[in-house]
Amino acid sequence: MTRKTPKIRNMEEFASVSGLSRPTVSKYFNDPESVRASTRARIEQALEHYDYRPNIYAINQNRKLTKNVGIVVPYLADPFFAEIARNVEQRCIDAGFRPTLYSAHGDPALEVEILDSLRSLKPAGVLMAPLGRSSIRAEIEKFCGHVPTVLFDSNIPDLGLAFVGSNNTQFSMLMVEYLCRTGEPPCFLEMRTPSNPNANKRRQGYLDAMARLGLEPKVVRIDGEGWAFEEIGRAGAHGVFDAGGFPSTTVLCSNDRLAIGVLTACWEKGIRVGIDGEATIRVAGQDDHPLARYTCPPLTTIAQDYEAISSHAVNTLARAVEGEKKPHETTLFEGKLVMRYSA
Repeated sequence: MTRKTPKIRNMEEFASVSGLSRPTVSKYFNDPESVRASTRARIEQALEHYDYRPNIYAINQNRKLTKNVGIVVPYLADPFFAEIARNVEQRCIDAGFRPTLYSAHGDPALEVEILDSLRSLKPAGVLMAPLGRSSIRAEIEKFCGHVPTVLFDSNIPDLGLAFVGSNNTQFSMLMVEYLCRTGEPPCFLEMRTPSNPNANKRRQGYLDAMARLGLEPKVVRIDGEGWAFEEIGRAGAHGVFDAGGFPSTTVLCSNDRLAIGVLTACWEKGIRVGIDGEATIRVAGQDDHPLARYTCPPLTTIAQDYEAISSHAVNTLARAVEGEKKPHETTLFEGKLVMRYSA
């Protein structure tokens, strides 16, 4: 007769059947790398044999750190990230957490340093908008293995508990359809080396929409790296104008900050932008940057659903902290067309 494996109800019982002390087992669950390799192997073998899964929420309670949550964004000086971070921070406060906000300033090394600091603080969880392409994946993957982490805005596939963001392909498709209904089909302006991987999805959305409408796509790439998007857009637009101009009188920019730079270049060149009879070019963006409504003329764009993204991200993390276990999931929210006077 096969002997039934006893059901383990808590960490004390697990420590007892494993032949280890409760502090040693607790130390492992707080940070597996903090115990010797032989001890770690012994614990992991016992976990498999007894099919024990600790209650993460209870572990956090014992550490008295259940309310501490880190929020990490790529560049807090960017008003877009400042706005979404504000939303995430307020949602955390409403959920009873104590959030702390960090900015990587576009620097992959600083992003890793922030994660190292957070790991030492043993937070209940982290909400992170990674740099994306320039992030050091191995370091973020290691961090996510120890700390409950929900990624938002910029995705690194298969990392963290979940990813919550925008349907960036839909953004461009929606804007292309609008611009084609109301004027000349747009060209697409982007950086030659985008800092944010969402730019690639927006380009693909543009290409898909143009193909669906039977139109020839026209992609314009400008030089520039980093996060100074307005100046990159301004300098890039000057270069395009000096070389003969855009291939269309309608310019769809990869993001609002590039579009703001293009608007400045148009003003400096004496080129009128907008939808009135005297305008010679239309300019549109994507994101609904907090300052987009205050440009001259006000910028036509696609609005991200800040509220839905922040709410879903925080709720996902809160459920994980409370012990809910779900496979990695991706949730994308669609954008909304905001018609103003630039296009």
